[in-house]
Amino acid sequence: MTICYLGIGSNVGNRLKNIRLAIKKIKELKEAKVIKLSKIIETEPVGGPLGQEKYLNAALKIRTNLTPTILLKNLKKIEEGLGRTKTIRYGPRTIDLDILLYGNKFINRRDLKIPHPKMFEREFVIKPLVEII
Repeated sequence: MTICYLGIGSNVGNRLKNIRLAIKKIKELKEAKVIKLSKIIETEPVGGPLGQEKYLNAALKIRTNLTPTILLKNLKKIEEGLGRTKTIRYGPRTIDLDILLYGNKFINRRDLKIPHPKMFEREFVIKPLVEII
């Protein structure tokens, strides 16, 4: 099994409920086990349109047998199931799930980049991530 780190965020609707539901759905994945969850922090939106609500953000440490591609597909299904729709880049969202790190893999495809390309620029990613590493 591979150790993987996920970022999670929400700034639409009941943000805490959205995050809890997403974590529950991740725990239900047959080939993934949640090992650790960071504290949930409230942060200002970065980029995107003005006037967005604040985010709640956290990081998860999981162990998985899923390939990065299959894990990403599962995360996208969870996002869709929780009402996420693609609107504007960096726009508001009910839930955002990102693969931050996947073992020691480096992937640079159009649909998947690991490590997450902007994670080192974003305190709302690094702070929870450092807490659980």
